Amino acid sequence: MRTSFDYIIAGGGSAGCVLAARLSEDRDVSVLLVEAGGSDRHPLFHIPAGFARMTKGIASWGWSTVPQKHMQDRVFWYTQAKVIGGGSSINAQIYIRGNHRDYDLWAQAGCAGWSYRDVLPYFRRAEGNSRLSDEYHGTDGPLGVSDPWATLPIAEAFLEAAGEAGLARNPDFNGARQDGMGFYQVTQKHGRRSSAATAYLKPARGRRNLTIMRDAQVLRILVERGRAVGIELAAASNRREILRAKREVILSCGAIGSPRLLMLSGIGPADHLKPLGIAPVFDAPSVGSNLQDHLDLCTVSECTGDHTYDKYGKPHWAALAGVLYVLFRGGPAASSLFVTGGFAKVDENADMPDMQFHLGFGSGIEAGIARLKHAGVTLNSAYMKPRSRGTVRLASADPQAAPLIDPNYWSDPHDREMSLRGLELARDIMAKPALKPFVLAERVPGLEVASREALADYACAAAKTDHHPAGTCRMGIDAEAVVNPDLTFRGIRGLRIADASIMPNVITGNTNAAVIMIAEKAADMIRGRPPLSMD
Repeated sequence: MRTSFDYIIAGGGSAGCVLAARLSEDRDVSVLLVEAGGSDRHPLFHIPAGFARMTKGIASWGWSTVPQKHMQDRVFWYTQAKVIGGGSSINAQIYIRGNHRDYDLWAQAGCAGWSYRDVLPYFRRAEGNSRLSDEYHGTDGPLGVSDPWATLPIAEAFLEAAGEAGLARNPDFNGARQDGMGFYQVTQKHGRRSSAATAYLKPARGRRNLTIMRDAQVLRILVERGRAVGIELAAASNRREILRAKREVILSCGAIGSPRLLMLSGIGPADHLKPLGIAPVFDAPSVGSNLQDHLDLCTVSECTGDHTYDKYGKPHWAALAGVLYVLFRGGPAASSLFVTGGFAKVDENADMPDMQFHLGFGSGIEAGIARLKHAGVTLNSAYMKPRSRGTVRLASADPQAAPLIDPNYWSDPHDREMSLRGLELARDIMAKPALKPFVLAERVPGLEVASREALADYACAAAKTDHHPAGTCRMGIDAEAVVNPDLTFRGIRGLRIADASIMPNVITGNTNAAVIMIAEKAADMIRGRPPLSMD
């Protein structure tokens, strides 16, 4: 194997797959993509409902948070993908770009080129939408986007109940407006998951100038005379290799993995690295700071009958679901299980939606969510505009050790109040008349949990991450920013970051589509191409 490449991409998740595919379009450059995880050959990675198994630890690093001191010292399971395609290979496939104002606020903070008008062409270039085609949507991009398959009557009843709660319908959360309730579009094509690995990387695999290494963990970035010149990695045989980059080293390891790798390389807060025995290469105090995440609270109700997919958790019903999928691409296996939801405001002073809802076709779908004895339905709520900020730090200099992940949930009391308001709204929707034929009663947290303090105690015990960490290598023009608006590292040449870690503020919604957009835009920057325009 060759030991020198023009570009080395560390991290084969959503962003890494996009970058590898786009950069290798230029046959005059050589590209190496390195992923610590394995392949996505297993059928569960491609069957839409397979994601429910992923939140329980399959294809994950197996990390958890530190005790959350503002949530009764609760330790949260923190799923981070360890497979080619990253989060796009294991997520619930909900296609959400965020709110227009999310990006306009980035631009107003000094990140020129990142306004909504600037990023919309990259969303459109990535998107292969099977139904929508207008100024907001693309139809011939690599990423399959479609309406959800295998919906159920309870989904329509939920939308009617949301209307009874004062929430209007929205047929397109990625169009002119975001607020309201409706059916999510999903990253699927012909009833199969459309991950960054299948959409971008698979078509590029045959290129002679693209090398893909799986089951190979990058241990550190090599820096010489202020320039990133390569990486040291551990391959599957545990042998260590040095690979050199002639042009750039690009990090796309995610909001946890990218700051972790930087710090293991001596790039980060020197006062944190020195006690661990890591010699500082470049003192970058903001690396690993500004961690933001969406905290998810849910209500679980028992159904009046088999109105969801809970019964398919039993072996004989699961076998039938497999047959239905193989023969007809239908049935519960074809469902992403969260097909309806939307956005609302719970803060009367908010200038955009600040709460997201996901209706789940069952109970116990995700790790940590209660499973009922009889058929159930789950409504998740997540506050989108957290003011709390956390950190990613190292536990030791050992690259195999889990990092110290501290989202610092509810450190700002505002987040606690808004989260509880969202949960109260979710409970109210589920109690509306339109759902009476489908919903027998709320079981979790249960109607006996009525006071605000009791609800907060329930939240501390049952909340989970929405799997949307962001911001730990923040983009900006101020002295504390980690990367510039062109995503180059501030202080080290030949080093760039392109993933959710560069977001100044986490977007309003699921983050995967935005990560793919970031990588699409980064690829043009790296190749020296003019930015796409709506004109």
